[in-house]
Amino acid sequence: MTSAPPLYLQIQQHLLEKIQGGAWPAHHQIPPEEQLARDFGVSRMTANKAIRDLVHKGYLTRQPGLGTFVTDRKAESSLVEVYNIADEVRCRGHHYSNRVLVCEDIEADDEVALRLGVRLGSRVFQTLLVHLENDTPIQLENRYVNPRWVPNYLTSDFSLHTPNEVLVAACPITDVEHIVEAVLVDQQTANWLAIDTATPCLSMVRRTWSGEQLISYARLLHPGDRYKLRSSVHRQAS
Repeated sequence: MTSAPPLYLQIQQHLLEKIQGGAWPAHHQIPPEEQLARDFGVSRMTANKAIRDLVHKGYLTRQPGLGTFVTDRKAESSLVEVYNIADEVRCRGHHYSNRVLVCEDIEADDEVALRLGVRLGSRVFQTLLVHLENDTPIQLENRYVNPRWVPNYLTSDFSLHTPNEVLVAACPITDVEHIVEAVLVDQQTANWLAIDTATPCLSMVRRTWSGEQLISYARLLHPGDRYKLRSSVHRQAS
């Protein structure tokens, strides 16, 4: 005999059916904890756990003083933490895939040498991938890696592991630098992202360290109408 799932999971399933079935569109306010607790005959703590888990998974957004709302399912990424884009997509209940455009050993030009902290003309690894969500491009990742720290990078199977996963497996990530700006892209880039050249994009330049070692420099391009960045800062009260 199969036992019933925990009560908080039953509430989650109910909420997800409303969201994924389209009954509750983006920005729709869900019933408050008190009402869910009454409807399901559970404590407010149980209802709170169900909501909190869906907030963590990105389905719901809490707005202090207003309530809890269905999240706009436009792709969202944290500006502070470094997440694996494949996990982000799957967390939204969508299908992740990628296309590898470039995977090669090159000589560092002026910009790459400066950004990656290597000598001009040094051998570095480059990958260029398009990341897709439900077969729609959401990010073009142009990454350069110092082969000294990740020597097996180019032999990785990027259909199974994203570049981020490969780096994390090779070197513990300790520090990350982000520079974000709005840009327009050239025709080739627009073709890769399946957008018009007039579509604004978010450009994120990311440098990644493991301890004192600068291991990677990447430029991540996101179509502005398909992606947004989120940043949150917590400060201790004085």
